[in-house]
Amino acid sequence: MKMRRKSDLPTKLCASCGRPFAWRKKWARDWESVRYCSERCRRSAKTEPPRRNRGN
Repeated sequence: MKMRRKSDLPTKLCASCGRPFAWRKKWARDWESVRYCSERCRRSAKTEPPRRNRGN
């Protein structure tokens, strides 16, 4: 298997914090349905309204 650079992997924006995140092997089967960059963002999205990225 050929190694890939992280910059070559597909990316998405997190629905909770708005930050970009890259594909991970554990998401290979359901990459289309992944919306959050972390478990923390997934949990906070249920309790808080969506945040806007302020460019920090």
